[in-house]
Amino acid sequence: MSGLLTSTRRELLGLFVAGGLGGAALGAQAQTPRQGGRIRVAGASAGINDTLDPAKLANQTDYSRGRMFYNGLTELDNQLSPQPALAEEFSSRDAQTWVFRLRRGVTFHDGKPLTPADVVFSLMRHKNPATGSKVKALADQIETVAASGPLEVTVTLKAPNADLPVILGTHNFVIVQDGTTDFSAGIGTGAFRVQEFRPGVRSIAVRNKNYWKPGRPYLDEIEFVGISDDGARVNGLLSGDLDLVAAINPRAVKRVQQTPGYAVLDTPSGQYTDLIMRGDLGPGRNPDFVLAMKHLLDRELLRKVVAQGHATIANDQPIDPSHRFHFAGLPQRPYDPERARFHFRKSGLAGTRIPVVASPVATYSVEIAVVLQHAARRIGMTLDLKRMPGDGYWSNHWLQSPIGFGNTNPRPSADTLLTQFFKSDSPWNEARWRSPRFDQLLLSARAELDLDKRKSMYADMQVMIHEQGGLGIPMFISSLDGHSQRLRGLRPNPLGGLMASAFAEHVWLEGA
Repeated sequence: MSGLLTSTRRELLGLFVAGGLGGAALGAQAQTPRQGGRIRVAGASAGINDTLDPAKLANQTDYSRGRMFYNGLTELDNQLSPQPALAEEFSSRDAQTWVFRLRRGVTFHDGKPLTPADVVFSLMRHKNPATGSKVKALADQIETVAASGPLEVTVTLKAPNADLPVILGTHNFVIVQDGTTDFSAGIGTGAFRVQEFRPGVRSIAVRNKNYWKPGRPYLDEIEFVGISDDGARVNGLLSGDLDLVAAINPRAVKRVQQTPGYAVLDTPSGQYTDLIMRGDLGPGRNPDFVLAMKHLLDRELLRKVVAQGHATIANDQPIDPSHRFHFAGLPQRPYDPERARFHFRKSGLAGTRIPVVASPVATYSVEIAVVLQHAARRIGMTLDLKRMPGDGYWSNHWLQSPIGFGNTNPRPSADTLLTQFFKSDSPWNEARWRSPRFDQLLLSARAELDLDKRKSMYADMQVMIHEQGGLGIPMFISSLDGHSQRLRGLRPNPLGGLMASAFAEHVWLEGA
């Protein structure tokens, strides 16, 4: 990479190490991985919309499977720095034209070699509206992708973005074969091959003996299921039926830790569950109602009681305090029932029953909704809580309900997070909040290589979301994964639980 961009990566690494997220302190103790064995793993969601199409991966269950079967040009390490993967080298002189040199000898699961045409197809399909890509808002910054040599691809952006190698290391930008239209076979270059995939039921992944990483993976087979009920996941773990479970309830932590042979992996992260008040329909169109709801969020109570301390206070904007672009100067919005009462009366909605949709699959959303409901009664507001089952919640209620909850997994950069969830034309703009000034700041920050100027832009954007956005973000949630102590190799990753969904090629069974 050029000197400028190498410095940027080195600085990012230093910031995370300084913040206590670096390297060896977080890793498993030095151990010799063992080959062989089979594990069963449970994610926190499952449904008929489960997919192996990288463009449509949308939750931890999808991401985990995607990481088993596919690779990206880059991959992110535990300091969120991009490392070579299918591209053994990547470089740019101006952050706008990027050259990726592909790794020799990589083959897909069906034996076909990796070529530049596969990369061109994989990246460009995200730009096609017909694909329905979840990351189209990110891909739209790409102008062209072209083969520039037998094992070389050049990506040209519409404007400079120093974070492109980070973006290409995320879940959706993995590489598939040129021309693929049926993704049910999950043919990629990843550590595991698909033996079985039944959406909403389970997948079975088996070792890819021709994987390009020497010695990986360690396991022979992984069965992955989705179980939306917190208690059922923990019971499955402690009964010995499961070896690893995602997103355990914090109230179950002691139970798991006190059971011989089991442990909990606690991963502080930027994950958040947000109260969504759509600005294009329902009560969320009224700014005073939105402010009333934000002031009814008792953040410290939620952190202590709901998350059992496994969380950090948030301030109705999505960049957590560990992030280098977090704006610490933004005054904390307090829990203030009297101010909430003032804004609620001003909204003219008194006497209205207000439906609020929540589901256990949106982490803590049911508990947050119950706390909100009690606080609302104190100011004369009636919240009609509708608890929805996990199955189908993301397709039928998230992004659909006037007032409901979402759950956002950590993103590797501020640009990725803000582009996917707050840019006016993003399909995941949950509150339908639209601001031309915000969009312009976002584009300017992406291209700005002066760190101080970039920080100032991101600070302005956080203030705008805090003041104008239709989201209440009460806390940043630690990911809590339960596991058998026979399962080794797990370690925290700031992108969230299950080692940022990439556990599969890293773990092994003791005594397998």
